[in-house]
Amino acid sequence: MTAPLIVSSGSSTHTGLRRTLNEDAMLASTPVFVVADGMGGHEAGERASAAVIAEFSPYLGRLNLVLDDVLDVLSRARDAVDALSVSASGRAGTTLSGVVLADVDGMGYWLAFNIGDSRTYRLSRGELEQISIDHSVVQELIETGELDLADAASDHRRNIITRAIGAGSAGDADFWMFPAELGDRMLICSDGLSSEVPDARILEVLTAESDPQTAAGVLVSEAVDAGGRDNITVVVVDAVSVASHPGVQMRADDDIDEDTRPREAIAGRIG
Repeated sequence: MTAPLIVSSGSSTHTGLRRTLNEDAMLASTPVFVVADGMGGHEAGERASAAVIAEFSPYLGRLNLVLDDVLDVLSRARDAVDALSVSASGRAGTTLSGVVLADVDGMGYWLAFNIGDSRTYRLSRGELEQISIDHSVVQELIETGELDLADAASDHRRNIITRAIGAGSAGDADFWMFPAELGDRMLICSDGLSSEVPDARILEVLTAESDPQTAAGVLVSEAVDAGGRDNITVVVVDAVSVASHPGVQMRADDDIDEDTRPREAIAGRIG
């Protein structure tokens, strides 16, 4: 049986220049590609992000997942992180962002999800789009018109998040489901990248570096060079074979014309 969506991936992480611990954790193996950014101090954040990632591990090796699988993981992850807050001296919590591979009627789909301010982007046909929406005070101020994008990057409230797994938050994750296209490149990152490297430069690197592992490494290095004020984690995922119609498999070395492309991908929120 051929999977409707086959990918290649690369990943990289760095403690940064100002932290002694790397509280980020990641998983980059079919069908799960996620980044978690822990918080809480006294190793609580490191343990929280690791606990969430561990809940995805039993699904490795499957061709795809469904929404209920991810919801089950998030439920167990919240219980695990809440338990850490009871046993640890810090108030453990973590963000989570990423994608899992999905199958809809035999066609390859991305199922993206986010809670917190780690991010998921999609590079498609030369355009970089942020799929996830930051759960942060700054994002809320942008949406209400009280803060513009130019000032957001330097605003003193930029690190205050409004949803997390743990840390006293009961906020839910947001979900998006959209069809994969051959050549899609997904980027999942902690805010250690997005706060140091502007989207325009991220686009340049993702476009210039064809190998996903090289692209991930370059982005992390640039975030370190830009100041490295936080832990930095990057996962890059490329769609190398996509079933765009039932029984029709397109691969990276196939010629692509418009009548074999899937319909336009629209990132619609679920719930």
